[in-house]
Amino acid sequence: MTDEEYERKIVIPGEIIAEGDDYLPGEGTEKKEGKIYSLRYGLADEQNKLVKIIPLSGVYQPRRGNVVIGKVELLTYNGWVIDIGTAENAFLSLMEVPRFVNKDALEEVMDIGDLVVAKVWNINRRGIDLSIKIRGLGKIDEGIVVKINPNKVPRVIGKEGSMISLVKDKTNCNITVGQNGLIWIKGQRIEDELKAKEAINFITEKSFVKGLTDEVTKWFDEAK
Repeated sequence: MTDEEYERKIVIPGEIIAEGDDYLPGEGTEKKEGKIYSLRYGLADEQNKLVKIIPLSGVYQPRRGNVVIGKVELLTYNGWVIDIGTAENAFLSLMEVPRFVNKDALEEVMDIGDLVVAKVWNINRRGIDLSIKIRGLGKIDEGIVVKINPNKVPRVIGKEGSMISLVKDKTNCNITVGQNGLIWIKGQRIEDELKAKEAINFITEKSFVKGLTDEVTKWFDEAK
C-alpha cells in the first residue's frame, strides 16, 4: 500500500486496514499475523507507517489543561456547576475567579444558563475542576457559539493551529475552540460570525479529506 493508495476511509470493527511488517498499530487498532485490524467504527488514518482510527462519534474525554466552553447549570454557596458535555458536570470554585465575588450574589458574575470559557485545571474522584483565572477566559457576553463533534476539534484547529488561523484571517473573527466541541466566534459583524460558522461546518463535514487546508482556502475564494 503506497501513500497515494492510502486514503482516509470509513472502517468498521474487524476490517483489515493495512498489511505488512512496515505498518504499526495505533489507537483503535490491533495487529495479528501481519495484518492491522480496526477495533472501532471511524476513519482509518496513516502517518509515518502508524495506523490509527479517528472516531467519528463519541463524548468528550476531559484532560487537564484543556480549554472548554460550558453552560452554568447550578449556583452553590461556593461556586458554579458547569455542564461541559461530560458524564458528570464540572465545578468552578469562587477561588478560581480573578476577582472578588460576593457569596450572596454569585449571579452577578454568572447566572444559570450563562456560557463560560474555562480551563480544566484538575480531575479527581470528586470531579472536574475548572478555572477562569487566565486571560481570555470567563463569561461569554457576545458573539455566537457553534457545537461540533469533539472528535473533529483537532481538524478544526489544524496542524499547529493552521486551520483555525486561516478561518480567523478570512473572517476577521476572534475564535476560541473548546476541546469539548463548543466554539465561540466573535466578530465585528454578524455576517463575519456566520461566515466563520459556515467555514467550521465545512471543515467538520470534510474532515476526512486530504489537503483540507487547500479545500477550505478554495471554499473561501468561491464564497466571495
